[in-house]
Amino acid sequence: MNKSSALLLSCTALLTTLSGCATNTATVDSEQSITMKSASMVPAGPWPDGDQRGMANTLGAGTWSRCAHYLTESGARSYELSHVRSNEMTQSPFGVPLQYEFRPTVGIPGTKHAFNGEQIATGEPGAQGTQMDALGHFAFLDTPWDGSEPFPADGASYYSGYSQQDVKPTSDSPLLKLGIEQVPPIVTSAVLLDARAHLGGGDALKAGQLITADDIQAMLEAQGLGWRGLMAGDVLYIYTGWSDIWDTDEYYTKGPGISYDAARLIEDSKVVLVALDNPFTDPVNEGALAGQAGPPEGTPPGLPFAIHHYNLTQSGIHQIQNMKLDELAQNQVWLSCTMILPLRSKGGSGSPVRPVAIGASRG
Repeated sequence: MNKSSALLLSCTALLTTLSGCATNTATVDSEQSITMKSASMVPAGPWPDGDQRGMANTLGAGTWSRCAHYLTESGARSYELSHVRSNEMTQSPFGVPLQYEFRPTVGIPGTKHAFNGEQIATGEPGAQGTQMDALGHFAFLDTPWDGSEPFPADGASYYSGYSQQDVKPTSDSPLLKLGIEQVPPIVTSAVLLDARAHLGGGDALKAGQLITADDIQAMLEAQGLGWRGLMAGDVLYIYTGWSDIWDTDEYYTKGPGISYDAARLIEDSKVVLVALDNPFTDPVNEGALAGQAGPPEGTPPGLPFAIHHYNLTQSGIHQIQNMKLDELAQNQVWLSCTMILPLRSKGGSGSPVRPVAIGASRG
């Protein structure tokens, strides 16, 4: 090889290297510029009087622009974030057990058609499996109920200052306000935090274990997300590993969850929805559901399910319980486009939901 050929090859190699560096830099800059630009496009509130959408008011062009970036990333793929629904799935003690009946194959006389169907024999679809809470799912009283008198439902208050008369005026009434049909399609950027790795050392978090505001900030930094943090309109997914025992009777008896100060941080960040792979969102100590243990330290008095209370009645932050986040965490898809569509069941306090995420590995 002569000197001219060698020089040409060297220059070509250098240009190729520089081109690759420029492309990588442009990719990073593109994500950051899109993300920062989106912030100015997301409504900041306050929301109007009588609001029924809560932090879902943040959804729109800003969150969709962030979402679009993750849809088109190189290596992006889709992830199912819900458990399969069936008669054999683990069932919540807080909802009527769900039971499907499957009808025989039938036909239509004079045709070649054959078709199948099923029906719900009993149960509460919006409270079983991977499910989403309506803001009207929770209310609160001014003082604790001692249980000795009939429950004073007429004194309950709801998100946005609604009264029991506004929301559920009779015992057999659907939710007239704050029902699940008020939730718009949630299409936005999702942040996944791997608490199993960072707090559990690779093991599932323990029952009653708290994920604090400091933990959330530390996980954001550890996962390389400190440059953006949590942003208005984000969905926050937290992987705890509790879903390892989804198929057991133990699953619904206890679990880890987020702390009260973490709920305040999530509110300040204007996150639209928070979801964990656990049954309650709240931390629940072993024995607590049977009255044999109290709530974790730092829980406000009279509010053992303080996170439900704060998210649904104070912040207007939606929740999903019983997520399936293991594959998303294993592939280190820390940022993604997520789509969540609850059923538009008029007056419902919750809905079955099939959340999905589309994004690329950061590993």
